[in-house]
Amino acid sequence: MFTLSEESTQDWWEVEALYDLCFAPGREALSSYRLRDEVPKVAALCLVARDAAGTVAGAIRYWPVLVGGTRVLLLGPVAVHPTHQGEGLGALLIAESLNKAQAEGWARVMLVGDAPYYSRFGFDRLTGVMMPPPTNPDRVLGLELQEGSWAGVTGDVTRDLPATP
Repeated sequence: MFTLSEESTQDWWEVEALYDLCFAPGREALSSYRLRDEVPKVAALCLVARDAAGTVAGAIRYWPVLVGGTRVLLLGPVAVHPTHQGEGLGALLIAESLNKAQAEGWARVMLVGDAPYYSRFGFDRLTGVMMPPPTNPDRVLGLELQEGSWAGVTGDVTRDLPATP
Protein backbone atom coordinates (compact mmCIF):
# COMPACT_ATOMS: atom_id res chain seq x y z
CA MET A 1 0.00 0.00 0.00
CA PHE A 2 1.35 3.38 -1.02
CA THR A 3 0.22 6.90 -0.27
CA LEU A 4 0.65 9.46 -3.06
CA SER A 5 0.95 13.17 -2.39
CA GLU A 6 2.33 16.27 -4.03
CA GLU A 7 6.02 16.67 -3.31
CA SER A 8 6.49 19.24 -0.55
CA THR A 9 9.56 21.23 0.43
CA GLN A 10 9.95 18.81 3.36
CA ASP A 11 10.21 15.89 0.90
CA TRP A 12 13.04 17.42 -1.14
CA TRP A 13 16.01 15.78 0.63
CA GLU A 14 14.43 12.33 0.68
CA VAL A 15 13.46 12.58 -2.99
CA GLU A 16 16.96 13.74 -3.97
CA ALA A 17 18.45 10.84 -1.98
CA LEU A 18 16.16 8.44 -3.86
CA TYR A 19 17.28 9.85 -7.22
CA ASP A 20 20.92 9.58 -6.13
CA LEU A 21 20.34 5.93 -5.18
CA CYS A 22 18.50 5.01 -8.38
CA PHE A 23 20.57 6.86 -10.97
CA ALA A 24 24.24 6.85 -11.86
CA PRO A 25 26.61 9.34 -10.28
CA GLY A 26 26.69 12.51 -12.31
CA ARG A 27 22.98 12.30 -13.17
CA GLU A 28 22.79 16.08 -13.04
CA ALA A 29 25.26 16.33 -15.93
CA LEU A 30 22.64 14.91 -18.35
CA SER A 31 21.25 17.24 -20.98
CA SER A 32 17.74 16.98 -19.53
CA TYR A 33 19.04 18.61 -16.34
CA ARG A 34 20.24 21.63 -18.34
CA LEU A 35 16.62 22.13 -19.39
CA ARG A 36 15.65 22.35 -15.70
CA ASP A 37 18.25 24.95 -14.68
CA GLU A 38 16.51 28.00 -13.19
CA VAL A 39 13.11 26.61 -14.21
CA PRO A 40 10.55 25.87 -11.49
CA LYS A 41 9.12 22.36 -11.64
CA VAL A 42 5.40 21.87 -12.24
CA ALA A 43 4.72 21.37 -8.55
CA ALA A 44 1.16 20.05 -8.86
CA LEU A 45 2.41 17.11 -10.95
CA CYS A 46 5.45 16.20 -8.83
CA LEU A 47 4.35 13.25 -6.73
CA VAL A 48 5.89 11.30 -3.87
CA ALA A 49 4.86 7.77 -2.93
CA ARG A 50 5.36 6.68 0.66
CA ASP A 51 5.11 3.10 1.85
CA ALA A 52 3.22 1.92 4.95
CA ALA A 53 6.20 2.88 7.14
CA GLY A 54 6.16 6.44 5.75
CA THR A 55 9.39 6.01 3.80
CA VAL A 56 9.74 7.54 0.33
CA ALA A 57 9.31 4.60 -2.03
CA GLY A 58 9.03 6.50 -5.31
CA ALA A 59 8.87 9.94 -6.86
CA ILE A 60 8.14 11.64 -10.16
CA ARG A 61 8.78 15.19 -11.33
CA TYR A 62 7.73 17.32 -14.31
CA TRP A 63 9.18 20.49 -15.83
CA PRO A 64 7.94 22.86 -18.50
CA VAL A 65 10.07 23.04 -21.66
CA LEU A 66 9.66 24.54 -25.10
CA VAL A 67 9.77 22.59 -28.34
CA GLY A 68 10.22 25.04 -31.19
CA GLY A 69 8.56 27.64 -28.98
CA THR A 70 5.57 25.45 -28.00
CA ARG A 71 5.10 24.62 -24.32
CA VAL A 72 5.48 20.95 -23.43
CA LEU A 73 5.72 18.95 -20.21
CA LEU A 74 9.01 17.11 -19.65
CA LEU A 75 8.48 14.01 -17.52
CA GLY A 76 11.36 13.01 -15.34
CA PRO A 77 12.97 11.89 -13.38
CA VAL A 78 10.84 9.06 -12.08
CA ALA A 79 12.34 6.59 -9.63
CA VAL A 80 11.31 3.72 -7.40
CA HIS A 81 13.38 2.57 -4.43
CA PRO A 82 15.04 -0.80 -5.18
CA THR A 83 13.10 -2.45 -2.34
CA HIS A 84 9.82 -1.59 -4.09
CA GLN A 85 10.72 -2.25 -7.71
CA GLY A 86 8.47 -4.74 -9.46
CA GLU A 87 5.43 -3.72 -7.41
CA GLY A 88 3.89 -1.45 -10.07
CA LEU A 89 4.78 1.76 -8.24
CA GLY A 90 6.51 3.37 -11.23
CA ALA A 91 3.44 2.70 -13.37
CA LEU A 92 1.19 4.11 -10.65
CA LEU A 93 3.22 7.33 -10.41
CA ILE A 94 3.25 7.75 -14.19
CA ALA A 95 -0.46 7.00 -14.68
CA GLU A 96 -1.61 9.20 -11.79
CA SER A 97 0.55 12.14 -12.79
CA LEU A 98 -0.44 11.91 -16.47
CA ASN A 99 -4.13 11.86 -15.49
CA LYS A 100 -3.53 14.92 -13.32
CA ALA A 101 -1.64 16.69 -16.13
CA GLN A 102 -4.51 16.05 -18.54
CA ALA A 103 -7.06 17.29 -15.99
CA GLU A 104 -5.01 20.47 -15.56
CA GLY A 105 -5.14 21.14 -19.30
CA TRP A 106 -1.65 20.14 -20.42
CA ALA A 107 -1.72 19.10 -24.08
CA ARG A 108 1.47 17.08 -24.55
CA VAL A 109 4.24 15.35 -22.63
CA MET A 110 7.72 14.26 -23.61
CA LEU A 111 10.52 12.30 -21.96
CA VAL A 112 13.83 10.66 -22.64
CA GLY A 113 13.52 6.96 -21.95
CA ASP A 114 13.12 3.39 -23.10
CA ALA A 115 10.35 3.00 -25.68
CA PRO A 116 9.50 -0.60 -24.67
CA TYR A 117 8.69 0.55 -21.11
CA TYR A 118 6.93 3.84 -21.86
CA SER A 119 4.93 2.62 -24.88
CA ARG A 120 2.46 0.95 -22.52
CA PHE A 121 1.44 4.46 -21.39
CA GLY A 122 1.01 5.59 -25.01
CA PHE A 123 4.42 7.21 -25.58
CA ASP A 124 5.88 7.01 -29.10
CA ARG A 125 9.12 8.20 -30.64
CA LEU A 126 9.03 11.88 -31.56
CA THR A 127 10.45 12.87 -34.92
CA GLY A 128 11.62 16.38 -35.50
CA VAL A 129 12.10 17.07 -31.79
CA MET A 130 15.75 17.64 -30.93
CA MET A 131 16.96 17.31 -27.37
CA PRO A 132 20.34 18.85 -26.55
CA PRO A 133 23.22 16.49 -27.32
CA PRO A 134 24.30 13.85 -26.59
CA THR A 135 20.71 12.53 -26.27
CA ASN A 136 19.92 9.53 -28.47
CA PRO A 137 17.01 10.62 -30.74
CA ASP A 138 15.47 7.14 -30.49
CA ARG A 139 14.88 7.76 -26.76
CA VAL A 140 12.94 11.02 -27.24
CA LEU A 141 9.31 10.01 -26.71
CA GLY A 142 6.04 11.90 -26.64
CA LEU A 143 2.42 11.46 -25.60
CA GLU A 144 -0.65 13.46 -26.60
CA LEU A 145 -2.91 14.38 -23.69
CA GLN A 146 -5.16 16.17 -26.17
CA GLU A 147 -5.75 14.57 -29.56
CA GLY A 148 -3.52 16.02 -32.27
CA SER A 149 -1.50 18.13 -29.85
CA TRP A 150 1.89 17.01 -31.22
CA ALA A 151 0.88 17.77 -34.83
CA GLY A 152 3.32 20.32 -36.23
CA VAL A 153 5.29 20.62 -32.97
CA THR A 154 8.94 20.25 -33.92
CA GLY A 155 12.25 21.88 -33.22
CA ASP A 156 14.85 22.20 -30.52
CA VAL A 157 13.93 21.52 -26.91
CA THR A 158 14.84 24.55 -24.78
CA ARG A 159 14.26 25.82 -21.27
CA ASP A 160 10.93 27.47 -20.46
CA LEU A 161 12.28 30.24 -18.27
CA PRO A 162 9.86 32.20 -16.11
CA ALA A 163 9.17 35.72 -17.25
CA THR A 164 11.25 38.35 -15.52
CA PRO A 165 9.55 41.51 -14.24
